[in-house]
Amino acid sequence: MKKISTKNIREDALGISAGEQVCLSGTIYVARDAAHKKLSELIAKNLPLPIKIRDAAIYYAGSSPVPSSNPQNLAVGSCGPTTSKRMDIYTPQLLRLGLCCTIGKGARSPEVCEAMKRHKAIYLCAVGGAGAIYSRCIKSAKTLAFEELGCEALSEFEVEDFPTYMAFDFLGNSIFM
Repeated sequence: MKKISTKNIREDALGISAGEQVCLSGTIYVARDAAHKKLSELIAKNLPLPIKIRDAAIYYAGSSPVPSSNPQNLAVGSCGPTTSKRMDIYTPQLLRLGLCCTIGKGARSPEVCEAMKRHKAIYLCAVGGAGAIYSRCIKSAKTLAFEELGCEALSEFEVEDFPTYMAFDFLGNSIFM
């Protein structure tokens, strides 16, 4: 198992091959379809984004609320990945702006794979159905933008040893091909 930090994600992920288990720690942004659409609209209007996209990692997820009984003092409720293909329409433009890591589940479109290869980005797969496990790796959570979207708002999480698999590495190798 390889450990990487979002502070040095490009350097830390060098040499990690598709299929290897990766534990991620640091700051990640969390956004689903609706937030991606709003980001795309801001880009189209040449307006500033509410996050620093260069060298960032985005997790395709939406957390559930913290349970009323919270003996583990969780920052969020269950927070499993959503299907990445739903964000494929927006991903190439974010990669052009410097996004270097996406996290979700399932295969990506050929267009996104080509854009990841061209822009030197990686894709980490999280395990579907493991939202309760992932919530234990989230140390803090805050909403950054699009609060009106509820669980689909753009959020920032601090994660520690967030378990994933390298699905698309810097060399363009994929576990799906």
